[in-house]
Amino acid sequence: MQIRRRTTLLAATVTSALVLGACGGGEDEDEDGAGSSDGEGGDITLSVATFNEFGYEELLPEYEELNPGITVQHVKADTADNARAALRNSLGADSGASDIEAVEVDWVTEFRQYPDKFVDLTSEEVEGRWLPWKTEAVTLEDGMLLGYGTDMGPQAVCYRADLFEQAGLPTDRDEVAALLEGGWDTYFEVGADFVAATDIPWYDSAGALWQGMINQVEQPYETPEGEIVALDNPQIRELYDQVLTASVDQGLSAGLGQWSADWNAAFQGDEFATMLCPPWMLGIIEGNAADVDGWDVAPVFPGGGGNWGGAYLTVPAQGEHVEEAKALAAWLTAPEQQIKAFESKGTFPSQAEALESEELAASSNAFFNEAPTGTIFAGQADAVTVTPFKGPRYFEINTAMADAISRVDVDQTDDADSSWDKFVAAVGELR
Repeated sequence: MQIRRRTTLLAATVTSALVLGACGGGEDEDEDGAGSSDGEGGDITLSVATFNEFGYEELLPEYEELNPGITVQHVKADTADNARAALRNSLGADSGASDIEAVEVDWVTEFRQYPDKFVDLTSEEVEGRWLPWKTEAVTLEDGMLLGYGTDMGPQAVCYRADLFEQAGLPTDRDEVAALLEGGWDTYFEVGADFVAATDIPWYDSAGALWQGMINQVEQPYETPEGEIVALDNPQIRELYDQVLTASVDQGLSAGLGQWSADWNAAFQGDEFATMLCPPWMLGIIEGNAADVDGWDVAPVFPGGGGNWGGAYLTVPAQGEHVEEAKALAAWLTAPEQQIKAFESKGTFPSQAEALESEELAASSNAFFNEAPTGTIFAGQADAVTVTPFKGPRYFEINTAMADAISRVDVDQTDDADSSWDKFVAAVGELR
């Protein structure tokens, strides 16, 4: 989802089984986000737990106006990792979960293992609402629908047109797209020319590029049968070597840990020229690069297409008002509301009707040189041809990989080989 994001380089590894420790309950349950009734008038309070930016700040008050007697609490975690940990704890304790819990795409498979902890959201009202791959990821073998899709993250390339001009490269977004059309080799080759001309890094972070690369691999770390193949899949080591050779040996990376304070501050200077950007990233760039002119969006992505991010709304079975929660989740994920969320925070809709709407086609972003972002990202969504299989250990394995890349690119404590050995050891502990 979106501005989410999502999956940080410093995520803490936790065990795959749900934590069974106590979490909230009793008199504290309302503060922890569980739904409640006010005893006197029978009014209902529903809680919606999200992370990062879902674009719900204006939608939730709108729902309250449309539904007198319902109050909606927004429980917003500071990071996706903390949201995941809180949900694991509350499900394990059968207490303390919000009435609606957002689940990020990279860890949805983990929660598919516990269908009894969630309400089946199957309904004729929402049938056919989403792109098929979005629904398939949360449809269980018995037909249970675990979640309602919110956003998705089709990727493009955001770039500093002023720095491109300094390097003698084209600046028009369509010309930039033509320049970068091709695979990762092309992206790195253009970057090498840029760095030679300007002595400015080409992109922000090797870890950020890894997200783009790994999301183009059909079975990166696990098989549907549950086998961990992260060390046996030759694509993993090949991509690892490719991104670190370009980043460190060729000097194309700025060596910034994504989401770090240094990364945030770098947007105010000429620290790098490009970055991979799903729609939810636009708001983050604009927030960090306030008063910096030159940002634009090119309708292109190395390797053809890729999706980074997206989320679902689930309804935990422990809630007191599951039917009302289902209704709110259905409303929030309707095409009309998802268009509003996109206009608010850049959360790109996953609903088929929304993707064909005039409102989306007319959307543009003033900060990015009036880029027609609705049209650009709709086209990039069509370019996505691979939906990676992400098993229950995906989050932990990818965190170990992110740590391995960071040791070389950001911390500079290891070379590629020694850091790979540590990755091998971390994966071995999961087997």
